Amino acid sequence: MAIREQQGEGKRAKMDAAELEGFFREIAVLHPPQEITFLCIGTDRSTGDALGPLTGTRLLQYGFPHVTGTLSCPCDADNLLACIAAIPVGQTIVAIDACLGPPVALGYYFTSHSALRPAQSVGGSFPAVGHYSLAAIVDINGPKPYRTLQTTPLGRVMMMAEAIAAAAAAGFGLEKNRLKFQ
Repeated sequence: MAIREQQGEGKRAKMDAAELEGFFREIAVLHPPQEITFLCIGTDRSTGDALGPLTGTRLLQYGFPHVTGTLSCPCDADNLLACIAAIPVGQTIVAIDACLGPPVALGYYFTSHSALRPAQSVGGSFPAVGHYSLAAIVDINGPKPYRTLQTTPLGRVMMMAEAIAAAAAAGFGLEKNRLKFQ
């Protein structure tokens, strides 16, 4: 299922990297960083699906205190439910996941003030998660989604992960903590 813009409650907005800071600024007005848990979904074993752990690692480097899903401890299909259950009650969850989409959406981000359903592109059936969500279109949806995610260019994924983390840091006023990928 390709992601698309929606209308009404839970609407998804299509954004480029330059617009992401505004999305995070809206969240920051309502919730300080201590109340936010970034749930960065994905695995380090597939280039396209590595967006979550790459983003989570960068968010930690920027100084966000609560991040689930990093390169050293991914939040993937095997442990997603346990990761969600481990988030303390009262935390506001920002779910971040890679997604496949139509050619016109490649490289864009779909944001929402509502949950997302992880693994929809590959036919997964996980519960919706997040008070806010961001789906990054890392590649084009096709007949073999697993293969597509495995062969997605790593450079694109790394640039998109950095754009998300940098926008979050700027939106929450943490951009001074910027570190380079190591």
